[in-house]
Amino acid sequence: MNGPRVILADDHALLLDALRKLLEPACQVVAAVTDGRALVEAALELKPDIIVADIGMPHLNGLDAAAQLKTRLPEIRLIFLTVSEDPDIAQEAVRRGALGYLLKKSASKELFAAIRHVWAGRHYITPLITRDPAMVFVSRAQHDQRAPGLTPRQREVLQLLAEGRSMKEAAAILKVSGRTIAFHKYSMMERHGFRTGAELVQYAVRAGLVSSR
Repeated sequence: MNGPRVILADDHALLLDALRKLLEPACQVVAAVTDGRALVEAALELKPDIIVADIGMPHLNGLDAAAQLKTRLPEIRLIFLTVSEDPDIAQEAVRRGALGYLLKKSASKELFAAIRHVWAGRHYITPLITRDPAMVFVSRAQHDQRAPGLTPRQREVLQLLAEGRSMKEAAAILKVSGRTIAFHKYSMMERHGFRTGAELVQYAVRAGLVSSR
């Protein structure tokens, strides 16, 4: 088989199985994982040509996994396959290094089109979220100079807390002290004017770090 080597990442096992069966005639699916940290580990070990990943995954969301991978494997080609129709999240995906962005409600032929574009080094942005040509959308995303709201570590802490992890559990996962987790939590709350943990979780959902479903 001469197709690209692909890793699939989604927290729904049934969808992973369906994607594998759909793609295997044309691609070599070398791994299928269900969370962002497993995706990073698998990609560093297997060095695939393309990753097809969801955004809302446990432990580490797809956006932050993408940022880590682009730093360590700059040639990796990323496609996000997600339910989020928010153009702002799609632009953030591009800023994190994604070449492709399409929706789970897209037709299967669109996924194959995205894979062809991305394997050739071109961007593919689904027309379901923008009427602009892909390169116009990408250029606008890349030239957006807004300051990031959170540091990479804060994003990791926020995601784990929003998933219902205790500060002790988050500290164990990130291999830091409980005091470090508490520092990040309360720094985020103070910076954004949140008074409760629930407001912090709502912010995490809006930022695309966790799924609202």
